[in-house]
Order: sequence, then structure tokens, then C-alpha cells
Amino acid sequence: MAIQQITIVGTGLIGGSFALALKKHGFGGRVVGCDREPVLARAREMGAIDAGSAEASEAITGSQVVLLATPVGAIIDFLDRVGPLAPPETLITDAGSTKAEIVERARTVFGRKAAQRFLPGHPMAGKERSGIEQADGDLFRNAVWLVTPQPGQNVEEGLSGEFLGLVRKMGARVIALEVERHDRLCAWVSHLPQMLATALAATVVEEFGNDPDLLAIGGRALREMTRIAASPYSMWRDIALTNSQNIEEALQRLEQRLAHIRENLKSPELKREFERGNKFR
Repeated sequence: MAIQQITIVGTGLIGGSFALALKKHGFGGRVVGCDREPVLARAREMGAIDAGSAEASEAITGSQVVLLATPVGAIIDFLDRVGPLAPPETLITDAGSTKAEIVERARTVFGRKAAQRFLPGHPMAGKERSGIEQADGDLFRNAVWLVTPQPGQNVEEGLSGEFLGLVRKMGARVIALEVERHDRLCAWVSHLPQMLATALAATVVEEFGNDPDLLAIGGRALREMTRIAASPYSMWRDIALTNSQNIEEALQRLEQRLAHIRENLKSPELKREFERGNKFR
């Protein structure tokens, strides 16, 4: 079945960027948004969507694919409320940053049909600022779009394969991971850096406040290390709640490493730590 209409639930940074990317890369079908009315109005002005509705049941009508581009908690809530109402031939996919609880809920809602009804996804792309105003049709170029196939699910067949074809046209690279491995890896490569940036920025603010000298001499290193500290709590709250064990483990390992560095500021071990760190690049 050719995809003729796609509904995007959540037309903020990720959803809005996906809509713009669809338009930019030749998708000839209809793009429908589902969000609050002011957000939908802005998405229409930007040419991201053709139509929109604040009512999910109305927004998904007639769509072959529904992309859930909201925070993780809202994705789970959507699956509970609207998932059972979606036609059985409609593919629901998501852009959630954690996968275990989302996939578990999809299996609860769709049962044995979960592998046919739901494609778990996660684009590794974003910005520190959220909202439709930040949407960018090139956001997914050279990015990785992760999928976590369910048992027996061939993500390259049917609507899943056609959807991933659209993702590839946007310039993204599709990589499949097992659900638990996804959540553990993302805790280290995405969630830990966010917590580190947040902690660093909060500590500097607590220590120096709005000291003009700090702002004047703060260089590239400080800017790069704290850039993502501007990320919205509304998104990261759900990530922390649904991947807490993996994030706690990563934070604990980092705390141990920082303590080791603190204890060896005047010893040759500091050089060895730098050498270990240099190997990452």
C-alpha cells in the first residue's frame, strides 16, 4: 500500500522537522498535524502540514502512517487512548528517546498484532531548543534513525519499509537495535551527556550567578559543554522516568571517574586519563 497520508502527532521540533523534510524530499501525499491549535497554525504558516486537528481520533483518519513525535509519556498515553481506535491497516511509529516501556505498552495494546501495528523508532537528531519555530527540513540529514524491531518483525516490509524509505530520502541512516541495547546505549551517548551538561551549568550558576567576568571569559569549551543544558525538562523528565536504571548506572560510572581524576590531579595517573580520553576521538 502506497503511503498517501501521514499524521504527525506533535508538530514541534521533531514532528515539524519531519513534516518539512517530507515536503522537501518529494513526498506527494498529505501531511496532517495533531497538536494544540496555535502550534498547528504556525505549522501551516511554515508549510509543514496540509491540515491539522487537536483531536487525535480526527487527525489520524485516512492516514496510512501515524508518527508519534511527542515526549515519551505522551507516546505511551496515545497508545493507550488512540491506538485501539486506529484502523488495523494503519502503521503507528514513534520518535521516542527510550524504547522499552513504549514497546511494552504497544504489546499490551495490540497484542499478537503488535509487530504489524507498531514500528518503534528513534531519530538521533535534535536541538537544545524545542518547538515548531526550531523545525528544520534538514534536521535528519546525516543523522541516524534507530529502530528496535519486535520479535518476528521485518521492518523493511510493507508500510514499515516504505516509511523507512522516506526516512532514508531525508538523508538519515537507519540502524536496527534490540530494545534493551538501545536504551543502554542511549543512556551513555545521549542521556548521560545531557545530565552532565545540566549539572555543569547548574553548578556554574550556583557558584557564580550572573558574574559578568564569567560570561566575558567563558570560551568555546564552556559554550559547547553547556549548550544542551537549555534542553526542556518536559522532554527529559519522561526519559529519566523510563530509563532510570541505565542512566543511574552511567552516572555512577561517571561519578567514579570524576572522583578518580580529582584524587589524581597531581599524579601521573592524570596523564593516563587524558590518554584514555584521547582514544575516543
